[in-house]
Amino acid sequence: MNEENQSQENQTVKHMASVKSAWDKAPEGPKKETALKHYQAAEKAHDADNDEEAHRELKEASRALA
Repeated sequence: MNEENQSQENQTVKHMASVKSAWDKAPEGPKKETALKHYQAAEKAHDADNDEEAHRELKEASRALA
């Protein structure tokens, strides 16, 4: 993995941790359920090395929690 890919990987992992933390603190309800679906989609995208899609899903999860 080159340096640029490693940096992008680190950013994705940090973004996922941030969204997961916000999700953990959110009250139960439909917003939290929607955010979970986006977070899970982000995990799948990240596992498939599609960081762009992972970030897009993480943004949607954050919006759902707002």
